[in-house]
Amino acid sequence: NIIKIYGISQDPKTKNYIIVLQYAEGGNFNDWINKCYKDFDWNNKLRTLYNIIIGLNEIHQKEMVHRDFHTGNILFEYGYVNQYNDTYISDMGLCGEIGNVDKSKIYGVMSYVAPEVLRGKPYTKAADIYSFGMIMYFVATGRQPFSDRAHDEFLALDICDGISPKIKELEAPKCYVELMKRCWDLDPNNRPNAIEIES
Repeated sequence: NIIKIYGISQDPKTKNYIIVLQYAEGGNFNDWINKCYKDFDWNNKLRTLYNIIIGLNEIHQKEMVHRDFHTGNILFEYGYVNQYNDTYISDMGLCGEIGNVDKSKIYGVMSYVAPEVLRGKPYTKAADIYSFGMIMYFVATGRQPFSDRAHDEFLALDICDGISPKIKELEAPKCYVELMKRCWDLDPNNRPNAIEIES
C-alpha cells in the first residue's frame, strides 16, 4: 500500500535524477474523487481507508513518519470505483525516522498538519494520525477540510486552538465520526495509533 520504486537513473545531459515509480492510473485522491464520488459508496470508502491505514501502519512499524500525508499523496490504481481498486501512499521524500526529522520546518497542506506541529513540536506518528483523520473527513464528505477558509496564519492559529471541520450527522455513521474526531484530538496522546485503527 506504499507506491513501489522500480529504479533510479540520471539524465546524462542535465544530470537530473529520474525515479521510476509504480504507475497508478487513477491518479491522486483529489482528482479521483472528482470523477468518482457519486459511485463511491460506504463499502468502497471503508475499503479505501483500510488500504490507506495499512500503508501508514507499514511506515509506522519501521519507526518512520510520512510528514506530508494528505489526499494529494494518495494514488489510486484505477480511475474508477471497483472492489479491487488499491490505493497507494506516495511522495515519501519527506518521510523520516522518528526523532531524526527536522522540526524547524513545517511541510504539507495546512489543513492536514497537526496542531502540535504548527506549534513547532517534533513530528510524530500521532501527527500522521491527525492527517489520517482529515483524510477520513475527505472520504466522508468529498470536501477538503477547511475548504471554505483561506489557508493562512488565522487558520493555523485556529487549528492550534483545536478547531476541526464541521460534519453533518447524515454524512457519516456515528462510530465513523467518533473515530475521526479521536484522530483530530488536540492532545496527540489521545489519538489512536495505526494498529488500533487498522483493527
